[in-house]
Amino acid sequence: MCMVSVDIPNEVLYDTHMSNAEAADFARKMVALGYYTQNQLSIGYCAKIAGLSEEDFIVFLGRHGIGIFDRLTEEELMRDIANA
Repeated sequence: MCMVSVDIPNEVLYDTHMSNAEAADFARKMVALGYYTQNQLSIGYCAKIAGLSEEDFIVFLGRHGIGIFDRLTEEELMRDIANA
């Protein structure tokens, strides 16, 4: 897996009351969310990036107002079901 580094000012961590680990977790989840909402990666890949199971990533999407069936064509949905 590739490692990407992001510099976050200490003031941001202080203002958000986040530890380094919490900020890293937040960043991973937001990157995964971005990839998914831009239709760049599958739920499976995004879940791996976010450090979540696919089921937990789907719940995470729901908490952010993103439905998984809104983005799939009927063909894509049938393919995903066949690959499950």
